[in-house]
Amino acid sequence: MANNTVVLYPFSAIGHLISTVELGKLILTHHPSLSLTILVSTAPPPFSSTAATTAYLNQVSLTTPSITFHHLPATTTLPPDSTNISFEALAFRLLQHNNDNLRHALETIISRGSSIKAFIIDFFCDPAFEVSTSLGIATYYFFTTSAFGLAVLLYAPVLHETIPINLKDLDHRVRVPGIMSFPPLDSPSPLLDRTAEAYHHFLRTSLNMRRSHGIIVNTFEMFESRAIKAISNGLCTPNGRTPPVYSIGPLIGPTSSPPCPNECLDWLNSQPRRSVVFLCFGSMGRFSKAQLAEIAIGLERSGSRFLWVVRSPPEESDSSTGFNGPDLDQVLPIGFLHRTKSMGLVVKSWAPQKEVLAHESVGGFVTHCGWNSVLESVALGGVPVIGWPLYAEQRFNRVVLVEEIKVALDLEMSSDGFVAASEVEKRVRELMEPESVAGKAVRVRVAALRDGAVAAMANGGSSLVALDRLAKFWI
Repeated sequence: MANNTVVLYPFSAIGHLISTVELGKLILTHHPSLSLTILVSTAPPPFSSTAATTAYLNQVSLTTPSITFHHLPATTTLPPDSTNISFEALAFRLLQHNNDNLRHALETIISRGSSIKAFIIDFFCDPAFEVSTSLGIATYYFFTTSAFGLAVLLYAPVLHETIPINLKDLDHRVRVPGIMSFPPLDSPSPLLDRTAEAYHHFLRTSLNMRRSHGIIVNTFEMFESRAIKAISNGLCTPNGRTPPVYSIGPLIGPTSSPPCPNECLDWLNSQPRRSVVFLCFGSMGRFSKAQLAEIAIGLERSGSRFLWVVRSPPEESDSSTGFNGPDLDQVLPIGFLHRTKSMGLVVKSWAPQKEVLAHESVGGFVTHCGWNSVLESVALGGVPVIGWPLYAEQRFNRVVLVEEIKVALDLEMSSDGFVAASEVEKRVRELMEPESVAGKAVRVRVAALRDGAVAAMANGGSSLVALDRLAKFWI
């Protein structure tokens, strides 16, 4: 008798990989009769870090040996014109290039006696849709960002037909049925320019999603109920089929228990409850020396305790800083570290973000609004946010968090994304000071949502109910 197998195909970026693996773990935990294989593609930087990916997969293999990792042949070179196209367009090209390897992998799994009941692909892996459907495999999409973002993507073909100009040139807010409107420049970046290659890849993804067996979203119903309802009611696909949508999240993985020894956590242990603002901007979050100076000045003037992760400025190559990270005395204002040593800690390049956000001393989070970071902030510690988006869909996520879900404060920035020290000071004070009306409002809201996140992943919770509803088609 053939083994009932679920195959997952994540995008190679570490954030996408982690949430996909967490989905796989959840499937196996609650439906252990299924076999589970994760296809791993290796792409050149900036899409993945071989060292980080290898270390992570080795750890998962030790803790969850029931997951089978199948490594596809590495894509080691970028197209010759790669410097002239966007990150997103290049990602789609690389994945299209991998389709022959993907087909061979799926056929190999089948030839070994497995019945592939579901093929779950990251939405960036849309080129795989033509392969799996040609093999007659039930294909699902895994949307690793917000349900509000999914609503926009599903509605994108309608926007394309009804708005004859680039969204970036629009003079009014973008309207998508069933969700909040948003400024055109806050649209997910691949949708801003209809002449761009990535734009057409995303349109194709939207149309293929409608043909899929369903879409899994890394969220929970209480967090994004309005968007989930809009999609499920067909408001975002008025001229086509609405696929089933399964809200299964938050998929963020556990914190270390007990926490591994770390300078950040040791320092947090000595700070008062909810007194520290944490600043961290993801693996690609780099600021110029001028912007780092403004952040430093703003933090110092705010008087708040802080934990700040600083990466090398983009003008400094990785080879110039090596694995030790930036020279903090060189990239921060003269005397800043000495003057703030009693109120703050600056660390180089990396901190254990999940453990930090779960720590009771942390009361605020300045973030790039990457979706994994958003979910960790809400679900682990109930920590309110100051949104500082940098790329991709992060500006749209900020609108969602500030205007719709109301767990974040906005941050005024110039047209090129620069933020003044006075704005950093103002927003940190607003978030962290106990008497702040705006700060209190987001603190109360995020505390309730943290309870909702825990409930969603508990027995009988909305996310596990959605998983059971989905898995019944596979068993």
